[in-house]
Amino acid sequence: MSSWSAGPFLGFDTETTGVDVTTDRIVTAALVHRDAYATTVRTWIIDPGVEIPGPATAIHGITTERARAVGAAPAQALEEIAALVVEAQLEGVPVVAFNAAFDLALLDHELARHGLATLGERLGGECVPVLDPLVLDRALDRERPGARRLVDLCAVYGVAEPGHLHTAEVDVVATLDLLARMAVRYPDLAAAPLSEVHAWQVAQHRRWAEDFNAWRREQGHAGPGMGLGWPMPLAEDLAALQAPA
Repeated sequence: MSSWSAGPFLGFDTETTGVDVTTDRIVTAALVHRDAYATTVRTWIIDPGVEIPGPATAIHGITTERARAVGAAPAQALEEIAALVVEAQLEGVPVVAFNAAFDLALLDHELARHGLATLGERLGGECVPVLDPLVLDRALDRERPGARRLVDLCAVYGVAEPGHLHTAEVDVVATLDLLARMAVRYPDLAAAPLSEVHAWQVAQHRRWAEDFNAWRREQGHAGPGMGLGWPMPLAEDLAALQAPA
């Protein structure tokens, strides 16, 4: 019996002006199509229409000046990205993203900001299937201590960094390589139907988020905490983000 781990996949990643999915903007994006025969990379630099903060530039290397000089108009680039994501989803090709809930939510907010149809509107529902190595690792190795950034998981699973992480296309390739190593380490995961793996991630993310938010409350932290929805935020998640502090 064939496994989803043989592909094809559409990897997705963004670099941004910040970490708020409701207000921050996409600066660079990458879509990487991988199957048994080839890996094809497409990238975008986008002029976000706002100043790119220094801390964001320090991470991904794109200054406001460069984005204005060479970046695509947001509506054009966002339409191209969304169309390719939706095309893959309608063909049953899984979108692969590290911390997918961030990138997909940010893309949807950007689409809405520019008067374009969101992913959900185009698909008639949420993105399915999606594979997220961060969600998978949290569920499969719950007791392992330490951070779970992309660079950390590459070390755990023996993935050689293909270049400078925090460059969108490099992060996508690393994420796809990481997923492949996880499928080898956890053969039951690779053997499960893709629809079941997607649904399992939905449940596992919610379990993790509820536990994390309970810990935050115990520590006296204010704010909305982690959203319960995956791979797209729930209405209650968005309401919590937009509520006054």
